[in-house]
Amino acid sequence: MAGLLSRAATVIKAKFSKLLDRAENPTETLDYSYEQQLRLLQDVKRGVVDVTTSKKRLKMQTAQLEQSLVKLETQAREALAAGREDLARQALERKALIQGQLQDLDQQVAQLEQQQEKLVASEKQLQAKIEAFRSQKEVIKAQYSAAEAQVKIGEAATGIGEEMADTGLAIQRAKDKTEQMQARASAIDELTASGALEDFTSDQTELDRQLSALASDKQVEDELAAMKKEIGSGEEQKELQQ
Repeated sequence: MAGLLSRAATVIKAKFSKLLDRAENPTETLDYSYEQQLRLLQDVKRGVVDVTTSKKRLKMQTAQLEQSLVKLETQAREALAAGREDLARQALERKALIQGQLQDLDQQVAQLEQQQEKLVASEKQLQAKIEAFRSQKEVIKAQYSAAEAQVKIGEAATGIGEEMADTGLAIQRAKDKTEQMQARASAIDELTASGALEDFTSDQTELDRQLSALASDKQVEDELAAMKKEIGSGEEQKELQQ
C-alpha cells in the first residue's frame, strides 16, 4: 500500500511539474524576480533611513544632555560660591549621571553609524546587482522571444504545431468527406443507370427506359447487319473481277 501511494505521489508530482513547465513564461518569471529585487532594495533603503533617523535622535539627545552638563556645572559653582555645598554636591551628582548617559549614547550612536555604513554598502552592492540583472534579464527575454518566434515559424512550416496540426486534421477530414460524397454520387449514378434506383426527377418510367434500351439494341443490330451486307457485297465484286 505504501509503495502504491509513493508511486501515485510521484506520478502526481511529475504531471504537476509538467503543467507548471507549460504554464511558466520565462519572461514573466524574470520580470517577477526583478520586481522582488526592487522591493528588497526599497526595504534596504528604508532601513538606512530608519537607522539614520535613530542616530539623529540620539545625537539630539546627546546635545541636550551636554547642555545640561554645562548648566549643572554652572549651578554647582554658584551654589558653592553661595555656601551651599549640599546643593553643589547634588548638581555634581546629577552631572555624573548625565555623563554616564552620554557615554551610553555615544556607544549607541557609534553602533548605529556602523549599521548605517553596512546598510549603505549593502544598498550599493544590491543596486549594482539589480542593474546587472536587469541588463541580463532584457537580453534573455530578447533571446527567448526570438527563439519562440523561430519555433512558431518552424512549427508552422513543418506542420508540427498544435494549430497547424488542427488545420491538417481539418483538411484531411474535408478530403475524406469529399471522397465519400463523390463515391456516393457515383454509386447513385451507377444504380440509377442500371435501373436499381428510379430517378424521380426524370419523366421516363421504367418501361420507357426498357423500350429505349431495346430500340437502341435494335439500332445497333441493324447497323451491324448493314455493315455485314456492305462487306459481303464488296467481296462478291472482287471475286467476279478475278
